Amino acid sequence: MKRILVIGSAGQIGSELTLEIRKIWGNENVIASDVCSNPSQKLQESGPYESLNILDRPRMEEIVRHYAIDGIVNLAAILSANGEKNPLKAWDVNMNGLINVLECAREHKMSQVLTPSSIAAFGPGTPLNNTPQETVLRPTTMYGVTKVAGELLGNYYVQKFGLDVRGLRYPGIISNETLPGGGTTDYAVAIYYDAVKYGKYTCFVREDTMLPMMYMPDCLKATLDLMQADFSKLKHHGDFNVAAMSFTVKEQADSIRKYIPGFEVTYEPDYRQAIADSWPRSIDDSAAREEWGWKPAYDLDAMTQDMLKVLKAKHAKGLI
Repeated sequence: MKRILVIGSAGQIGSELTLEIRKIWGNENVIASDVCSNPSQKLQESGPYESLNILDRPRMEEIVRHYAIDGIVNLAAILSANGEKNPLKAWDVNMNGLINVLECAREHKMSQVLTPSSIAAFGPGTPLNNTPQETVLRPTTMYGVTKVAGELLGNYYVQKFGLDVRGLRYPGIISNETLPGGGTTDYAVAIYYDAVKYGKYTCFVREDTMLPMMYMPDCLKATLDLMQADFSKLKHHGDFNVAAMSFTVKEQADSIRKYIPGFEVTYEPDYRQAIADSWPRSIDDSAAREEWGWKPAYDLDAMTQDMLKVLKAKHAKGLI
């Protein structure tokens, strides 16, 4: 790829992934875009930024032609918890937006489309422990439904049109840069922020809730590794399982207490508990390891140490 358009670049993953893509492909060759009218200073100053609603196909075409785009990273999505509040909007953004991306890429004969999936694609009937690559996909959220459909669409465009479409089933992503945006795994990020700011946290799922998680540096590495993998060696395309660690909320709280003694957590489960209960506890990502060499670097304690170090420094400066 020579010129890449990142859609959804102001979100939790996009705000960091865009900068990493720019390090590899060059600042001027990576065009950031989002519906956000006021993205981070880093995004605006490090390279081109364009306002784009993924549902606005003419505007997408305009940007693609202007910059001679030959690859798209699609991160635009309405996430699980917000999607349950407005399921029709989730369908519109997640599915019709994806169709716009795929059709634009097909018509312009682009080199690659990367569009992530999620563990939300799983649901009742899926093995909860060591969830396999090939398994039952019966999600209980609109977000999950769109992710399953998105995986199928991506694979269809590979088979039907020969378009290079790739995707990863992201677990919960934990970042010290950008707060999450309405997902079921948000608690795993918020717990660190509240530990540093208040010394206590009220969690919206039970203490025994276990979900697959990944620290942002590993998320960025997985995405970049897949983007640069040899397409001819991929047996899968739009639906790679990727994993790094799994832990309960209690285990996460205990990890924090090693560095913030006296940290307190109370539990007030809400509607997101049912969503969490429908998702895997751990993931088998052997296909990603075998096909493009995936390997994570962080475990729970290493992530906790780094998260708290960064957030404490930010708190001392009044940034959180």
